[in-house]
Amino acid sequence: MNYWNEPLVIAQKSYPRFVGGPLDGITDSPFRQLVRTFGTQSLLYTEMRHAACIAPGGVAARRALRFEPYERPLNFQLAAGDTHAIAQALERIHAVGVDLIDLNVGCPARNVIHSGCGSALMADVPRLKEILLYLARHTPVPFTVKIRAGFKEQNAADVAQLVQDCGASALAIHPRLQTQKFQGRPDYALAAQVKRAVTIPVLLSGNVVNWTTAQMAYQETGVDGFLIGRGLWSRPWKLHELQEQSQGRDYTVNVALRVQTALRHLEYNLAHYGSPGLYMFRKFLPLYIQGVAGAATLRAQLMVSESVEQVREGLLRVAQ
Repeated sequence: MNYWNEPLVIAQKSYPRFVGGPLDGITDSPFRQLVRTFGTQSLLYTEMRHAACIAPGGVAARRALRFEPYERPLNFQLAAGDTHAIAQALERIHAVGVDLIDLNVGCPARNVIHSGCGSALMADVPRLKEILLYLARHTPVPFTVKIRAGFKEQNAADVAQLVQDCGASALAIHPRLQTQKFQGRPDYALAAQVKRAVTIPVLLSGNVVNWTTAQMAYQETGVDGFLIGRGLWSRPWKLHELQEQSQGRDYTVNVALRVQTALRHLEYNLAHYGSPGLYMFRKFLPLYIQGVAGAATLRAQLMVSESVEQVREGLLRVAQ
C-alpha cells in the first residue's frame, strides 16, 4: 500500500489526507470558499463555536451557521462544557446540513477552559464521557473529537480510548499540553502512542506546514491524516499544494496567484460581511504580499485604508 495514494476514510467516506483545520477568526465561510477554489474534496472544519451561542439563535448563531453548500464536506466544530445547550445547538446545525460534528476537547484559551470547555474536559473525564455519550445518541451524522496531549498532565491515550468507546468516528490530536499552548515541539511520540491505542482514524494537528514536515510527521507517528490550521492562514492553496506534492507533482505559487487569491478573498469577505469585510480582511493582507518588492510600504498604506477600491488598486500594483 502506498500511504500517500490512499484516502483518509472517516465513517465510510473518503477524503484526501490533508484536512482544513479550525482556526478561530481565520477559517470562516469566506476563507473556506476560497479554499474550495483550489479543491473540492478535502474535508474542512468550521471555526469552533460554543453550543450555548448556537442554541438560542440570534446574530452570532446565524453567522456561524451561514455557509455556501459548496463548502462541504464540512465538519462543524462545537465546544460544550455540559449537555444542557447541545440539543438545541445540534438541531440548528443539522437544519443547515453538515457532514460531521466535531467536539473540541483541545482548545487551550483561558476563556474557553474557564467555561469548562476545550482542553479543560481532559481533566474531567466523567464529564467528558457524559458529553460524548450524549453526542452519540443525539447526532444523526458521525461525530469526531479533537484533543490535546492533556490538560496539566498527559492522558491523551486514555482519553482517545474513551473517545473511541463512546462512538466517535475519528479523532484529532494536538500533542501539546494546555499549559504549552502552541509553544515547543509537538510530542509526536505521544501522537504515535494515541494512534496505536485506537482503531478509528487519527489526525495529527501541530507544526505540519509543508510537504517536508508532513513526511516527517507521518514517519514519526503513523497517523491517518493531517489537520492543517495555522499553515492555512493566507494560504488557502495549502491543502491542494500538499496533495499535489504527495503525488510527486511540483506546485508553485507565484505573486500573480497570490494577488488574484487576495482579491477574491476580499470580494468573498464583502459579500459575506458587508462593509466590515474590509476590516476583517486586514489580518490576511500582510501574508498575501509578504516578500514582494515594496511590501512594507504597501502594507502600511493598505492596513489603514478605508477604501475598498484603494486596497484593490494596491494589490493589483503588486502583480504588475
